[in-house]
Amino acid sequence: MWWPPWLAAWLAWVCGAGAGRTAPLCASGGLCPAALGPNASQPGPGRCPPRRGATQLCAWALSSGSLLDPFPIDVIQENYVRNVRNCIFSIVYPTPFKSRVRLVAVSKEVLEDILDLDISIKGTSDFLHFVSGGKVVLGSVPLAHRYGGHQFGSWAGQLGDGRAHLIGVYTNRHGERWELQLKGSGKTPYSRNGDGRAVLRSSVREFLCSEAMHYLGIPTSRAASLVVSDDDVWRDQFYNGNIKKERGAIVLRLAKSWFRIGSLEILAHSGELDLLRRLLDFIIQEHFPSIAMNDSNRYLEFFSTVVSETANLIALWMSVGFAHGVCNTDNFSLLSITIDYGPFGFMDSYDPNFVPNTSDDESRYKIGNQANVGLFNLSKLLQALKPLLDPRQKQLASQILEGYGEHYYTRFTELFKTKLGLLGENKDDNYLIAFLLKLMEDTKADFTMTFRQLSEITEDQLKELHIPEEFWALQDLGKHKFFSEWVTMYLLRLSHNKGDSDTKRRTRMTTVNPRYILRNWMAESAVKKANLNDFSEVHLLQKTLQHPFRRQQAAETAGYSLRPPAWAKDLKLQVKKASSATVQNQNLPNGSCFTSAGKFCPLCSL
Repeated sequence: MWWPPWLAAWLAWVCGAGAGRTAPLCASGGLCPAALGPNASQPGPGRCPPRRGATQLCAWALSSGSLLDPFPIDVIQENYVRNVRNCIFSIVYPTPFKSRVRLVAVSKEVLEDILDLDISIKGTSDFLHFVSGGKVVLGSVPLAHRYGGHQFGSWAGQLGDGRAHLIGVYTNRHGERWELQLKGSGKTPYSRNGDGRAVLRSSVREFLCSEAMHYLGIPTSRAASLVVSDDDVWRDQFYNGNIKKERGAIVLRLAKSWFRIGSLEILAHSGELDLLRRLLDFIIQEHFPSIAMNDSNRYLEFFSTVVSETANLIALWMSVGFAHGVCNTDNFSLLSITIDYGPFGFMDSYDPNFVPNTSDDESRYKIGNQANVGLFNLSKLLQALKPLLDPRQKQLASQILEGYGEHYYTRFTELFKTKLGLLGENKDDNYLIAFLLKLMEDTKADFTMTFRQLSEITEDQLKELHIPEEFWALQDLGKHKFFSEWVTMYLLRLSHNKGDSDTKRRTRMTTVNPRYILRNWMAESAVKKANLNDFSEVHLLQKTLQHPFRRQQAAETAGYSLRPPAWAKDLKLQVKKASSATVQNQNLPNGSCFTSAGKFCPLCSL
């Protein structure tokens, strides 16, 4: 009988499980007597029967074989920091917390609709141990992924999952395949100088934002749960020598795939071209079903798809005023979803130079440069693919990359036309959008509420320049000397919407312009309370952000649609730069305009 190389490690771990180590999980507290199968979501003999909305984890399982079988595994089983070669994953188990663990929050939709678990399972001790890294379910072989990346413009070498464990794959009743990952669950061979932990502060932000982005309609990883411990984790948040004690936390997060541009870069940089081809074929077969595996141009088709979908993703970010903060190639998904929430931020006042990460002192990742950085990252993806392309394909790939700007420009324009309620085509639409953004920049008008209040105000009120007090963002905008001129242009353009009415326009616009976003001050308020074991604002924000386009009384009472408090301007977020890299803006085009001659890009400062 052939035994996959990773199975020996799994069996050795099972046989050696004991006190102080992550333990295998079933409802009785022991090993569930089922064999590993191709889909461990289907339990074997002697296990609880499967059902929709499982209330016990013994009726539920993961699979790791689909990630382990196709690739060589790190031959070193010991968990210590090192350079790793000739593999995609290292087998490494989470490190449980030593202290009491509390469940802060769960996503009911993720548990029930994605993971086929009944919401009542959150009250069980098995679930708490599972989502905190204390136990694993049958079929799970926890992995840390090896990848590299360009950080702040320079190659940083091996990076990898330094504080995350990919605990398995779940295929749900809809046939959807999801990869589950614990973040903050301990050291791995890729931890570098880190302790493998995440703190409550950053974990609250990731849990809330990944779910908020989903409900805004933006492709993103999801968050199933958030737990906090009493373990001490020491952090120098702003890297200024002021080390403070914080509490360790873990987020259980999900994505269709956690592979990112850096997953391919590390293999190309290391000359592991056979493994590069195998990984790329695996990604295409699993996640790009429209591409035929026998197509000699499949890598070109893959690259073309990633280029267009990355342009779409960044345009979507811009449409809600979202700045990722750390757009390194190791944080850019090959499936073009938003991953790795760090020092992100939603703009309050409109400012194309908005930088949420204060350690980004060169403003490389400012919100107005995200499209440029997307182009840079895609150029690094192409560089990683080139060893697999022939001369003709390399030339075609370069042409595909040149089309990125047009993809982005088109999608950006579509989204902002929709935000303004514009129907049909008009040659002056780009100017109308740019004119508004310039007025917003000059008056420091609130980005989110300007568009939301344009969705709620009537055309008659605009025509008379009568801005009610509740529309505070429009009142700010109205202080500009050219505001009336823009309103005249806007109302004239709306009059050309065929078959439209003011009621239809407002209804349409309120479905795309959110009333609530996860502003930094709101997240900070929730974190402060959570640090005192008061999770009420985490829950309020979670509930509010599930319906960002709907007016909610509790959110209004909390002030979530009011002008941000004055202290919000002083909030700082920071992430450490790669110490081995010189920060440079490499290979970025001048300015922010990718479009062909004569076309205006709304991102360019006027």
